[in-house]
Amino acid sequence: MSSLDIIQAPIKDELKQFEEYFKTTIQSDIPLLSLIINYILRKKGKQMRPMFVFLSAKINGDFNESAFMAASSIELLHTATLVHDDVVDESYERRGSFSINALWKNKLAVLVGDYILARGLLLNLDNHKYSFLQLISRSVKDMSEGEILQMRKSRKLDIDYDTYYEIIEKKTASLIATSMAIGAASVSEDEAVVEKMFQIGIDVGIAFQIKDDIFDYQAKGVLGKPTGNDIKEKKITLPLLYVLSNSTEKEKRRILHEVKRKHKNTAKVQELVNLVVERGGLEYATEQMNYYRDRAISQLNEFPESDSRNALVELVNYVTTRKK
Repeated sequence: MSSLDIIQAPIKDELKQFEEYFKTTIQSDIPLLSLIINYILRKKGKQMRPMFVFLSAKINGDFNESAFMAASSIELLHTATLVHDDVVDESYERRGSFSINALWKNKLAVLVGDYILARGLLLNLDNHKYSFLQLISRSVKDMSEGEILQMRKSRKLDIDYDTYYEIIEKKTASLIATSMAIGAASVSEDEAVVEKMFQIGIDVGIAFQIKDDIFDYQAKGVLGKPTGNDIKEKKITLPLLYVLSNSTEKEKRRILHEVKRKHKNTAKVQELVNLVVERGGLEYATEQMNYYRDRAISQLNEFPESDSRNALVELVNYVTTRKK
């Protein structure tokens, strides 16, 4: 039995029902849009965020249909952001397949992302789930701010630890936090409980993003070489930030010059990757990832023991042990 099987065991039936429920929330009568939506549905991921919603709901109250609306709202938002991100990043691949913008060009991809986001907002409005709408809207605001801040910093390369954590908290962690908060909101009107789940989700989301940062410096693929994609995109993430913070001013200027001017040079990118590995950047990032993971788990362990709580703890562990 895999880690995901263990995690999904307490919500196996709910996840199966969710697949059909979600399809009804995203479909359109417009033939071209329906074609694109069906393409998206065939390429869906692990449904990690719905898992956070359902497990959070189960440890905070009596599971009900509102949890399906909550999970659909999150998955619609997540799907919309992925479509938009591929346009912003000029990426032509998503989960090993062509991205929407690669197949149908940027203009249509932006409109498809807008449509999916609108379906999520309308789902909440039509069902008078105003607390859900507030949580989703905050997440959209945070993710937009995080993306814009990262774009600005990738041009100026003037990033420090505080700015790094602000970027990943807004850009990545906010959606996982919202998943956990909206799960609690689907079964409880206690704002303190909802906010507690949000804050736990922030720690989980930070750990999730640091894990992604580490991936970029680890060997992968047929040739066994790290991708170095973050450096190629002039993104200074935690492993490189640690090296910069522990370098002389002269070294720091040289490294930043190479990130700024040589980020398309494969050999130079590999040199920087090697430098990060040699200087302990991955070890430091791993320590920080584990700190946020452990803090989240410690707070979850304050809840009464149950299969759902144990599965949620296992899901938090999975965030930091996943292979991709």
